[in-house]
Amino acid sequence: MSENKTGDILTAFVIGGLVGAVIGILFAPAAGKVTRERIGDWVEEKKEDAKEALEKLEEEIKKKKEQLTK
Repeated sequence: MSENKTGDILTAFVIGGLVGAVIGILFAPAAGKVTRERIGDWVEEKKEDAKEALEKLEEEIKKKKEQLTK
């Protein structure tokens, strides 16, 4: 049950980040090249964040699995 809540929280966090980024990009007065660079940097940053979150979630799942098999 708590694993589902963790997934829901992670999903909400990611969606909120995406919405915030889109709004920020739409309202930021910058040249196209600068905006594309910012988007690229942001995407790379979020990929790393998602990778770290996934690794952490996998560790938690392994711990729960070990607890259940004992």
